[in-house]
Amino acid sequence: MPQLDESPDDRVGQNVEDTVLGDLIGYRLKRAYMQIQPVAQQVLAEDGLRVVSFSCLSIITDNPGIVQTELAAALQMERSNLVVIIDELEQSGFIARKKVPTDRRRYALTATLRGRRLRDRAAEKIRQAEDRIVGCLEKEDRIRLLAVLERLEDQRTR
Repeated sequence: MPQLDESPDDRVGQNVEDTVLGDLIGYRLKRAYMQIQPVAQQVLAEDGLRVVSFSCLSIITDNPGIVQTELAAALQMERSNLVVIIDELEQSGFIARKKVPTDRRRYALTATLRGRRLRDRAAEKIRQAEDRIVGCLEKEDRIRLLAVLERLEDQRTR
C-alpha cells in the first residue's frame, strides 16, 4: 500500500492549498469568471436573456448589418449554434433579419429599438453586478486588467 502524506483525519479544519494552481493565470481567470458568471446569469434572467443571447444582442447592437458569419467569429462560436439564439432574439422582437442584397443566402442582423434598449438596460445591470464582485479593485487596477486581457485576446487573433 502506498505511503500517504497525511491521513484524512489530519486535514480537518485546514485550508486547502493550491501552490501550483494559484500561480496559473488560466486557473485564476476561471475562478474569477466563476464568481462573475452566475451573477450575470441571474441579472440577465430578469430580462429573459442568457449570457450567450446577451452577447449576441450586444454585438448586433454595436454592429448594425452584421452577418451571421461575422457574429460567429466575434463570439468564437459555430455558426450553426447561433441559429437558435438568433431565432429567439428575432421572435422576441429584439433584432431584425434582412436579406443581403448582394448575396440572398446571407442575412444582415440589426437590433430593433426594443433590442437596443434591452441591451443597454442589461449591460448596466451586469456592470453593477460586476462592481459588487470586482469593486475591491482600484479603478486603475480595473483599467489595467481590462487592457491586459485585451492584449491577450489580440494575441489570439494574430
